This record gives sequence, C-alpha cells and structure tokens, in this order.
Amino acid sequence: MKRASFSAAVILLILSVPAEAQRNQIRIVGSSTVYPFATKVAESFGRTSEFKTPVIESTGSGGGFKLFCAGVGSEHPDITNASRAIKDSEVELCAKNGVKEITEVKIGYDGIVLANSRKAGRLKLTRKQIFQALAKEIPGSDGSLKPNPYRTWRDVDSTLPEVKIEVLGPPPTSGTRDAFVELAMEGGCKSWDWVKDLKKADKGRYQEICHTLREDGAYVEAGENDNLIVQKLDANPNSLGIFGFSFLDQNQDRVQGSFVDGVEPTFDNIALGDYPVSRPLFFYVKKAHAGVIPGIQEFVQAFASDSAWGPDGYLADAGLIPMPAQERSRLGSEVRRLAANVR
Repeated sequence: MKRASFSAAVILLILSVPAEAQRNQIRIVGSSTVYPFATKVAESFGRTSEFKTPVIESTGSGGGFKLFCAGVGSEHPDITNASRAIKDSEVELCAKNGVKEITEVKIGYDGIVLANSRKAGRLKLTRKQIFQALAKEIPGSDGSLKPNPYRTWRDVDSTLPEVKIEVLGPPPTSGTRDAFVELAMEGGCKSWDWVKDLKKADKGRYQEICHTLREDGAYVEAGENDNLIVQKLDANPNSLGIFGFSFLDQNQDRVQGSFVDGVEPTFDNIALGDYPVSRPLFFYVKKAHAGVIPGIQEFVQAFASDSAWGPDGYLADAGLIPMPAQERSRLGSEVRRLAANVR
C-alpha cells in the first residue's frame, strides 16, 4: 500500500465509529522521546483548563501505534506520540480495526545523540565510523560482507580511544531506533558505493546490510526509559548511549553529545538543519474520540499554541526544536480548523 499523503498533518480515510464516552480523561501512549514534551503540555493543560490532566504512558513509537490502532472506544488510547511518521502497515492495522480517520500533528524537531559521561573524553565521530562500530556485518571494497570484527573504537579508527565498544540504545519498538538506523547507520553505510547502488537494485538487501545492528554485546538494548540510559552512562564512563537531544539538554551536567560529521548536537545546529542525525516529532489523534472523550480538541490546541511549541515556549526550554515560523503558523491554523470542525 502506498503511504498516505499528509496534507498539513491530516490523514482522512473513512469515517470511524464514535467512541463511547465511558471516561473523562484523555489517554495518551507512544514515544519516549515525545513523552516529556507531552507531559509538560498535559500538566499545564490540567492546571489551566476545566479538564483533567491527561494520562500518558511511554511505550515507544511502535508500541504506541499498536495500542492506538487496536480499536475505537474508551478502552483504547485517544492519542499516540511518535518520533517517526506512521508506517503504511500501521495505517492498514488501524483501518482493519475500525480506526479509519486519524489526524497527524507535527510538533517540532529533535536530534538523536550518541552521548557519553562527562567523566570521559568527548568523541568526534563520522556516520561511517558509527556504522562500522555497530553494524552486524561490514562491507568490503570487493562487494563482500564479513561479521563485524571491531571490538574497540580504536579498531574502527586509530584516532579514536582504546575503549571497548558498548552502546546502550532503544529496542526495535522505538521510533528513536528507527530514526537512528535510517539517519546515522544508513548514512554511514552509503560510504561503500556498491552498497549505495543496492538501494535501487535490491532495497531489501540494502536495508538488511545498512539497518541491522550487531548482536554480540556491542549494542545493548536498554529499553524505552531514556533517563535510565543517562544513569547508566554516569555509572559507566566507557559506554555511550543513544537518545533524543532533549535528554542531553536536560542532563548536560552529567553527559555530553558526540560530534557527528564535525557538527556538535546543539539546539541551534539542529534547528538550522546542520546536525545530520535529526528528525521531526509527531502525535496522532483518533478523530472518532474527539468530541466524545472530553478535552481532546482543547489539548491539541494547547499543544499547538505559541506558548507551548513556539521559539519562546516552555517546550523549547525542555529541548524541543521549534519548527520555522511559517511552518508552525500553517500547521497551527490547520489544527485550530480541525478542532472547530469536530466540535
């Protein structure tokens, strides 16, 4: 199925069956990266509106879509956060289960960082070096593949430290992992011309080579709790962790972000598009629940307000990279029209 085209953030399929209003509190699931931003909006919303504070669960982007697409009704979530766009297979799952009208809201941008403890030296890496450190198989110049032989960062490049490769990262259900393998791993994988040429000739083989992480202990699945990864990096200065920029921003006294292709992961570099490992963030609304579960339209508008997602908003203080003014204005207008149309 060809992926649906999102015109200013709305997927319109077939009208869904209305949810029964058996609860009066918004339920949100999904991305651990979007979780702290959604939590701040929810807390502000609970304080300043007539509605209850939404309940938010961090399940990872993939886990959130699975719950969100399971059906319509008060037993199912109203909103799912995502650090990647919805996949065709997830649109199909939603439709199969009666979730046939979904609204996508892009909220801003985030960088994915490869960070380590401030107790250790700061790394300057290329995407090729990141791929070489973490790929299950390494391409040869002759078109061959070999099991990853690298045990230390110095094995990858003589300019890097003689430290065992140990990277703590998210599981397959995480949108952060999806974005990391697409932006960082694939970005490095394309350094081999014959692999790059596979993208058109054999896309499945290309993705297998570029997206498959090693399973010998160098990459450690550390769950969806990014705060736990930060704690582990503090305890083990030789390890690195993969998480969103907001967690680096909030823990700069403990961890530091590696340079990637010569660019430091900073708010400004991500906002300008200079940092190579960055991605948009979203949440998705089940339109059948809007107007039935109290407060959904108002919550969406609160999220899309300048006081929240604007350059001087409280989400920027929490590490969200705001969209450019023109894009933010356009999407904000469409969110407000959408809310008005479903009242």
